[in-house]
Amino acid sequence: MTFNPEIEGKQIGVIAYLTVIGLIAAFIMNMEKKAAFAQFHIRQMLGLFVTGLVLGFVSWVPFIGWFIAMVGFFVTIYMWIVGLMAAVNGEMKPLPFLGENYEEWFKNL
Repeated sequence: MTFNPEIEGKQIGVIAYLTVIGLIAAFIMNMEKKAAFAQFHIRQMLGLFVTGLVLGFVSWVPFIGWFIAMVGFFVTIYMWIVGLMAAVNGEMKPLPFLGENYEEWFKNL
């Protein structure tokens, strides 16, 4: 079987969206090859994960925190679906709302 970096990068990009374990696995799988497609989607999913953590902390804010976290959760799910579909379709499209920020914040990965 021959090695095709384009296909492997796409597979790693899709794996990145499969929970935190998938993100860690994709990061490890891409350490040697440094496929641009995989790196892009790893950064996007890492940003989603950090956003989820922040929303978890926001939910503890009295009175309004739970509402902000709930709305943010649904927005995060939407962004996750968009990112997963982009990876499956082989597109390097930033996530809505924060995708370009994720690229800037995690550019060293």
